[in-house]
Amino acid sequence: MLDDIEEIHPLFKGAPKTTEFRKLRKRIIRYVREAVDQYGMIERDARWLVCLSGGKDSYTLLAALYELKWRGLLPVDLLACNLDQGQPGFPATVLPEFLERMGVPHRIEYQDTYSIVTDKVPAGRTYCALCSRLRRGNLYRVAREEGCSAVVLGHHRDDILETFMMNLFHGGRLATMPPKLLNEEGDLFVYRPLAHVAEADCEKFARALNYPIIPCDLCGSQDGLQRQQVKQILDGWEKNAPGRRQVMFRALMNARPSHLLDPKLFDFEGLSREAPKD
Repeated sequence: MLDDIEEIHPLFKGAPKTTEFRKLRKRIIRYVREAVDQYGMIERDARWLVCLSGGKDSYTLLAALYELKWRGLLPVDLLACNLDQGQPGFPATVLPEFLERMGVPHRIEYQDTYSIVTDKVPAGRTYCALCSRLRRGNLYRVAREEGCSAVVLGHHRDDILETFMMNLFHGGRLATMPPKLLNEEGDLFVYRPLAHVAEADCEKFARALNYPIIPCDLCGSQDGLQRQQVKQILDGWEKNAPGRRQVMFRALMNARPSHLLDPKLFDFEGLSREAPKD
């Protein structure tokens, strides 16, 4: 039966039978499919490196991609990958044991970037920027070694909004995480299929399926992060005006260069009046 979700993949074993969960799953799958189609992510017979941190978002991403494959809507090969960055106390056996149990092809890569980050970043500063660069470089390398054409990340709608606000407040530019990006070398795509999915939905989905969530102890535990401050602002707006995040997200898909100020995007100088009609 098409909607018998336990038949899709072991990742869905034990899924709740409630109407609420079925609606949640369908909503997530619909949004992921829309992003994949809208941003042209599918190259037939391609191989994707699906990056797993062990957080709620990456588990949701993996399950959604496997459902789309099961439905014949994602004709690509999937290889899950976790980059163990050497954080003290990181439960290194959780993800490989889980992926083995689920029958998911995977690669666990160990690179002690934690020591590099803590050595290079001054006390009191956040680790995120350097950590991200080191992580991305290693994932690109693994993707090339495994013959993958794309690195697939679990960033969701709220990550994209927060990044936009951080660039607006701190970076002085209108930019965010794009759903599809070509790396600087031009040989790998970076995809974010959860681009339309709300963080709250990822949370509900991963918890409902009892995935073994691994918290981020490297940078997520630091106080005063700009991202946390932006998240609090967005949370406040959402509380006072429910649906505000979705309205803001739609705005990112509805840019009007003629109503902004960047002359590289719109030819203001060449704008001319029409001659009056007789």
